[in-house]
Amino acid sequence: MTVDPASEGSTTLTPAEKAKAAKAAAVEAARVAAEALAAAEAAEKEALDAEAAETEVIEADGAETQGAEVPAGVAAEIAAGYQSSGAALELGTVVLDGVTDPAAGIRIPLATLNRHGLVAGATGTGKTKTLQGIAEQLSSAGVPVVMADIKGDLSGLSAAGADNEKIRARAVETGDSEWSPTGHPVEFLSLGTDGIGIPVRATITAFGPILLSKVLGLNNTQESTLGLIFHWADKQGLALLDLKDLRAVITHLTSDEGKADLKGIGGVSAATAGVILRSLVNLEADGGDTFFGEPELDTEDLLRVGADGKGIITLFELGAHAARPVMFSTFLMWVLADMFQTLPEVGDIDKPKLVFIFDEAHLLFADASKAFLQQVEQTVKLIRSKGVGVFFCTQLPTDVPNEVLSQLGARIQHALRAFTPDDQKALNKTVRTYPKTEAYDLEKALTSLGTGEAIVTVLSEKGEPTPVAWTKIRPPRSLMDTIGNDAIGAAASASTLGPKYRETIDRESAYEKLEARVTDVPAPTETFDLPPLPADLPDLPPSEPEGPSAAERIMGNPAVKSFLRSAASAAGREISRSIFGTGRRRRR
Repeated sequence: MTVDPASEGSTTLTPAEKAKAAKAAAVEAARVAAEALAAAEAAEKEALDAEAAETEVIEADGAETQGAEVPAGVAAEIAAGYQSSGAALELGTVVLDGVTDPAAGIRIPLATLNRHGLVAGATGTGKTKTLQGIAEQLSSAGVPVVMADIKGDLSGLSAAGADNEKIRARAVETGDSEWSPTGHPVEFLSLGTDGIGIPVRATITAFGPILLSKVLGLNNTQESTLGLIFHWADKQGLALLDLKDLRAVITHLTSDEGKADLKGIGGVSAATAGVILRSLVNLEADGGDTFFGEPELDTEDLLRVGADGKGIITLFELGAHAARPVMFSTFLMWVLADMFQTLPEVGDIDKPKLVFIFDEAHLLFADASKAFLQQVEQTVKLIRSKGVGVFFCTQLPTDVPNEVLSQLGARIQHALRAFTPDDQKALNKTVRTYPKTEAYDLEKALTSLGTGEAIVTVLSEKGEPTPVAWTKIRPPRSLMDTIGNDAIGAAASASTLGPKYRETIDRESAYEKLEARVTDVPAPTETFDLPPLPADLPDLPPSEPEGPSAAERIMGNPAVKSFLRSAASAAGREISRSIFGTGRRRRR
């Protein structure tokens, strides 16, 4: 103890006592420092534990990692971008770090479905089941759906699905806690009379030269010649209803008598006519004779809603056209063009009047002419204002032309494969079409998706792209299998559309009139409104071996082209005409 020397009775400390006092002070200081250090370490550990609890590390399945550290709540942040005030189509829930968050829902607002969409992915990745789930939800919302059932595995939409623990567990995991097996109203239609569904047909006149050229695989010169043939038949009042009508007109125009009928604008080259006739024969052999004719499909029958308020799902199957799938896809394009021609403008509405799904969309665009692609692009752009949404389904996004792809607001991309350099190139292009995201390494994610999972981005109600979401897709409530041909046939027989379409009608048309050498215009009670030649005729390629015909030389004349463009522009102002140049429906 140190004693103040100034105090009374104080004594002076010896050096030993001073050393002892200093040592005691040092020990006390060390003790206080140790306690402070222990408190600081405890506080630091507590802070680190709290930080670790608030962070997540995204890891790939296996040893690879998918990305960097991502704060907790990212799944909720992604899902927040998919919130909507109106009705929405529920796709599934967010997957992050291999974990599905049932509370993080991914949805498409019904009001944006007329902005179109794309469902893509390799074979076996779950595209068909995604389409099935979309179709049944639309039906439940009172929206009719048109689908191509090319592989015959969508008929299960009409029956309740199988009920088992695996499906129920997936439903709960994807936010559908109220899942129950449910069937939906379905109409089964077949192209032509050889299928098991209700037969549907289209007339040659309604199909028009551009779409028919796509089916026949004609080049630009042959397409122009076919347009001239349609134009002449129109002026003569000859209805082209089936294949024999078109064959009869072509045969007549290449005959000595027929050549005089085209005096002034040339004739039809025998070589070109021969190519077209041979293509018609091949089409007929593939079942085209059972499709072209009457009664023609009334697209109003695709817009029906059942008494229970559910939208009718219309499934088209190939029938006798399995050998010509291009015919199938082109027919669907004709249906869409006919809807554009007949439906009124509605603008933006709470839900679409119809959703049209093109499966195997690559068939529509493969080897298509520039004119055809331009018309498809224009149709997709303009059909939105009619309240119709269009979804294209294919393996690769690159199967769809960029001009069309840019019109598709919703993107549901299932797994892609990158086994070849071309696959890797397509993968890189696909990644660049998505909004930027820090939550996923998209290139790795697109090749790591499991069956029934997809990378999704859609348009919000404000028209803004939503955040990219790795999504586990909800299971359909209907049967994920075919119901069999017998059940499909029974359903078609019981349909109220059967009496309207089952019996083929073969009324007087071009074939009969030319056989009788009658080329007068139709009686006033039977009128036709057929299109002029396409407005922008393609330049003719080098002549065929026998040399160009007079018609081909004249069609290349700039003055003639200018006249035809002017005439077509005047006719084009009539809103009822299809942008494909297809004719009005025959007045009944």
